[in-house]
Amino acid sequence: MLLTIKNLSVYYGVIQALKEINFSVDRGEIVALIGANGAGKTTTLHTISGLIDPKEGEILFEGKDIRRVPGHQRVAMGIAQVPEGRRVFADMTVEDNLRMGAYTRKDRTEYADTLDMVFNRFPRLKERRGQLSGTLSGGEQQMLAMGRALMSKPDILLLDEPSMGLSPIMVNEVFDIIRQVHEDGTTVLLVEQNAKKALNIADRAYVLETGSITVTGEAEELLNNDSIRKAYLGE
Repeated sequence: MLLTIKNLSVYYGVIQALKEINFSVDRGEIVALIGANGAGKTTTLHTISGLIDPKEGEILFEGKDIRRVPGHQRVAMGIAQVPEGRRVFADMTVEDNLRMGAYTRKDRTEYADTLDMVFNRFPRLKERRGQLSGTLSGGEQQMLAMGRALMSKPDILLLDEPSMGLSPIMVNEVFDIIRQVHEDGTTVLLVEQNAKKALNIADRAYVLETGSITVTGEAEELLNNDSIRKAYLGE
């Protein structure tokens, strides 16, 4: 397994946000983590990327427990997160935002090659490379956030609510990009409130409810699960 989470518990003060959760992501998969607001999905991603320290449990990346590895070193190891709400640097240009995504990389030739790859993947970013990021549309900012994460050439991409606040047309485009990024060889852990979209693109999925994983299975299996359809698919 590329990523294995074992008995992970996280607290905010006395409130337990994650309750001994267990799940895994194999290399080459898209794994979806679905659930209602406040279920612990973003907390899970933040803990994997090093923004939150767990109280108990293990985070194994390629078999190594990385709980004590600082966040910036986790990026260098191959873990990149696209945060909820995009979080681009609004007063910096598109290209400078992308450059920030490559800060752990030393080889300038590789940097140029990766920048070309990102611009090929996101032609609109190339068109706007000198534009201030705060002036981009929401969809373009989401592309920039994804492109910035890809600049580190991650083994696994952690995506937190990539469809949030986007028009239906842009949501479809973003999910097409996720599929393409995966086909290019990047493993994806996807947190997404649009459960139907997430399950349609994923190989496997986990349902998180109030800090606990309650359902797990193949994505197609969950799509056809009556209780999941009622609770998360609006059917």
